[in-house]
Amino acid sequence: MKNIFVGNLNFRATEESLRGLFERYGVVNSARIMTDRDTGRSRGFGFVEMANDGEADQAIAALNGYNMEGRALNVNEARPKPERSFGAGAGRGGGRPGGGSRGGRREPRF
Repeated sequence: MKNIFVGNLNFRATEESLRGLFERYGVVNSARIMTDRDTGRSRGFGFVEMANDGEADQAIAALNGYNMEGRALNVNEARPKPERSFGAGAGRGGGRPGGGSRGGRREPRF
């Protein structure tokens, strides 16, 4: 099974149109267009998962640069998502030297 990144999608593209494009080359397990979590609008890229690696490679070769709805697609094998680090400061915008809060006036330390 191969996961394929599809970038530079027209913001009006649908998951159905994306699936249809890739089904020309083989069996498509899923086609997802990533959306903004606040607005629900397309972020202009998505992922297609194909069952057969050979068919996926053919689709990548044929569709990279393909003009879909006026935009040249950027198609390649998806890279694994990097693991997030949950060490000190993770999820809080990073650590602050010296600690403390952001606001308010601080008295000097003696």
